[in-house]
Amino acid sequence: MTATVEAPEQQTTPPRFRWLAAARHALDRPLTAYYLLLGASALLLTIGLIMVLSASSIYSYRTHDGDSYAVVKRQLMWVVIGLPCAWLASRLPLRWVRRLTYPAFSLSLVLLLLTALFGVERNGNQNWLGVGPLVIQPSEVAKLALVIWAAHIYANKERRLGSLHQIIVPVVPGMLLATGLVVFGRDLGTALVLVAIMVGMLFVVGAPGRFFTICLMLVSTVVLAFAATDRERMGRIAGFTDPFRDYHDTGWQSAHGLYALSSGGWFGQGIGASRQKWGDLPEAHTDYIFAVLGEELGLVGTLLIVVLFLTIAYAALRVGRETADPFVRYASFGIVVWLLGQMIINVGMVLALLPVIGIPLPLVSYGGSALLPSLVALGLLVGFARREPAAARALAQRRRGRSAGLSAGRLP
Repeated sequence: MTATVEAPEQQTTPPRFRWLAAARHALDRPLTAYYLLLGASALLLTIGLIMVLSASSIYSYRTHDGDSYAVVKRQLMWVVIGLPCAWLASRLPLRWVRRLTYPAFSLSLVLLLLTALFGVERNGNQNWLGVGPLVIQPSEVAKLALVIWAAHIYANKERRLGSLHQIIVPVVPGMLLATGLVVFGRDLGTALVLVAIMVGMLFVVGAPGRFFTICLMLVSTVVLAFAATDRERMGRIAGFTDPFRDYHDTGWQSAHGLYALSSGGWFGQGIGASRQKWGDLPEAHTDYIFAVLGEELGLVGTLLIVVLFLTIAYAALRVGRETADPFVRYASFGIVVWLLGQMIINVGMVLALLPVIGIPLPLVSYGGSALLPSLVALGLLVGFARREPAAARALAQRRRGRSAGLSAGRLP
């Protein structure tokens, strides 16, 4: 007969709080961030494919000669392309990632310039670049390029970041140049995401508080001036707090998004049962897919999406906090600001807490231009997590144990 000896922590913890101690112990394990990133990303991608299938079925049937699966098949194609890219990004040595930062930044600026001059206009925004049948949105690629470029520069300047000049030059001018090209294409939503990335990077490197006040004033001025030049944008900004005031014009999309969310209740109408996707809700499978998700999966489904994004943010920030490599720290924080900030803007837009500015929900909304950079960014985070010394040792030990088990199984 054997006796079970409890750990000292379990002996002193009251029984009703032992689950907290167990959760804390699980979070302290070396591979926790690695598995959280993999699990949350995989769940978001799976939910996204299901919701794209549901939200786009009516639109696909009407616009693709009765093929209800046309849009989701294209999304699945982008997933098939993006997953190997994410795997490659997770395995790419950091020195190669850093060597690619300047070429990626330069390429993104060239693509943004070409888009501003020769881009394809959709929904009032000239933010698409077409070459034959292939049409991409270069600003989505620029988000990832700007994050790793800024992280590379700040990592090289790690010991000189006490100087405001070293913090600003050349990151701020470079990001403002990219943002200006996006604004020239009249894509206000993406421009705000790029500004959020810039402000987030400045925050993590320790820029003084007065600098953020100046940035906020400048951004507010530019946004108002930009909106004032377009009657539709001005109507959206002025009326987002009460979409029903101009229900048949600028408030149509926001109002039907709220209808979708309110009819979902706690557990939703069921997958495929959305009524708003039948034509009342514009961009149901892209910018407003969160509304369809809320209608079909209810409050539980929407909270699950938010929790999964927060899980990715927690795991990435943990990696950034524990790493000794400044590039990993800055890149991890920049990717979190990008993905989490874009999620907050999209959800706030659907909830009518923010104006409708055309921002997709990362990993969930339809669109290969947005999906590929997001998957590559998550691949980088997974690679950062698995290279942490404790995580690398745990993975190596697990591989050795698996090899030993296979060897033992082959013995006569």
